[in-house]
Amino acid sequence: MDDQGTDAEAGPDAAWRVLHADREAVERALSLAQARQRYGTDAEAIAQARLEEAELLVDLDRILTQIRAAEYRRRPGSRRW
Repeated sequence: MDDQGTDAEAGPDAAWRVLHADREAVERALSLAQARQRYGTDAEAIAQARLEEAELLVDLDRILTQIRAAEYRRRPGSRRW
């Protein structure tokens, strides 16, 4: 029974760390896609990088929204709707 308290505390923190790891991976992929657009020589590859960038921006927005929600839930006295 004592384990349940530590699992409950580790769960949100672990999920929060995973979200930040996901954010970092998406930001890195976004930087690469932007570099391929900027320095690419093949028009098709540049267009593909532009599409990839748009998809990554949507993913980044979703992840950042989840991070903001997780940070709010970590505050003492936070409400749930």
